[in-house]
Amino acid sequence: MKIKYTTKNQRISIEIENDSIKDAFKHLAEFQEVFDQEACGLCESDNLQMIVRTVDSNDYYEIRCKDCTAKLAFGQHKIGGSLFPKRKKQDGSYDSKGKGWHKWNGNSA
Repeated sequence: MKIKYTTKNQRISIEIENDSIKDAFKHLAEFQEVFDQEACGLCESDNLQMIVRTVDSNDYYEIRCKDCTAKLAFGQHKIGGSLFPKRKKQDGSYDSKGKGWHKWNGNSA
C-alpha cells in the first residue's frame, strides 16, 4: 500500500510504501511530527531550514528560523532512530509559549 502526502505548507511531498494500515499510520505520524512544522514558534516566519550538526561524532537535528534564528531541536529515539521535537523545557515542563522553539541566550540556563 502506498500513501502520498504533502506537508501543509506544500514544500515537501513524499510517497511512503507500507505493509499495513498500522505501518502507514506510524510512518505518516513520524513524517508529520518532523516535517509538518509550518512556522517558527516565536516569530511565526515560514522561512525555515533543516540543520544537522555533528559534535563529537553525535548528530543533532534541528529546524532553524532563518529570520529570527530560533530553533526547534529534535531528540532521537534510542530504538528505531526516529526523531521527535523537543517541546519541554529543561525542568521537564511543557513549553506552551514557544512550543519548543527557543533562541540561544549565551548561557546553559
